[in-house]
Amino acid sequence: MKDALVVAGRRYGSRLLVGTGKYRDFAETRAAVEASGAEIVTVAIRRTNIGQNRNEPSLLEALPPSKYTYLPNTAGCYNAADAVRTLRLARELLDGHDLVKLEVLGDPHTLYPNMPETLKAAQQLVKEGFKVMVYCSDDPVQAQMLEAAGCVAVMPLASLIGSGMGILNPWNLQLVIDKVKLPVLVDAGVGTASDAAIAMELGCDGVLMNTAIAAAKDPVLMAKAMKKAVEAGREAFLAGRMPKKLYSAAPSSPVEGTIPSSQPKAA
Repeated sequence: MKDALVVAGRRYGSRLLVGTGKYRDFAETRAAVEASGAEIVTVAIRRTNIGQNRNEPSLLEALPPSKYTYLPNTAGCYNAADAVRTLRLARELLDGHDLVKLEVLGDPHTLYPNMPETLKAAQQLVKEGFKVMVYCSDDPVQAQMLEAAGCVAVMPLASLIGSGMGILNPWNLQLVIDKVKLPVLVDAGVGTASDAAIAMELGCDGVLMNTAIAAAKDPVLMAKAMKKAVEAGREAFLAGRMPKKLYSAAPSSPVEGTIPSSQPKAA
C-alpha cells in the first residue's frame, strides 16, 4: 500500500469503489465485488436490506463488514432532511458506522445533484460526527464549499448517473482536483474501462461505479477490467505522460551515428 487511497485517515489499497445495486442477486454482487478488488462498497439504504428487513436476505451476509468498508448512501433522497434521516438510520443499523456517502438529487429525470440541499445536509451531518463523502456537480466553487463544510472527500459526476457517457468535461474535473485538498473521486457516468483510466490519468484519487459493472453483459469480467483500468490510469498519472507536441514529430530511435540519408525539404 505504498500508494494508498487515504479517506478520513484510513488507508485503502484499491482506488476503485463499487456499488452493490442492480445485480441479479447477492451472489452476482459478491462475485463482481471480489473481481473488482474493491475494499469500499456503497449501499443504498432505501433500496438494499442491511438488516432493516429481518425476514429477507441481507447484503451483510454476501459482503461481510469484517472484509469490506461499507459506504451507506442516500440514493433516492431529494432534500437535506431525508438524506440526514437516512444516514442516521444507516449508522444505527451498522453499529455506529460514520463513513457515509451523501447524495441529494435535484430531479428524477437527470439525477443531477441539488447542490444547495447537498451543502445543507453536509453541514448537518458533519456537525453530528459523520465522515461525509459527497456526490456533487463538477463545479470547483461548490467543491471548495463542501471542503469548508468539513467533508472528507468530494465526488463530482463525470456525466449523469447511469448514463455510461464517460467523462464529458475533463476540464472541470481538473479544476476541482486543483482547487481542493480533499480526495477527489469520480462518481457517476463511467461506462467502460477507458473512462475509469482517463479519470485516474487526470489525477483523480479514485473512481466509484455501479451501473458500468452491474449492467455489463458479463459483470464479473467487467469488474476485472475496471480494476486493471484504475490501476493503469493511476500508474500513468504517477509516471507523468510525455508532453503533447503539435507538428513536432520526434523519432523514437536515436539518429546519432546512423548512415546519412537525404531528407525531404520543408515546403
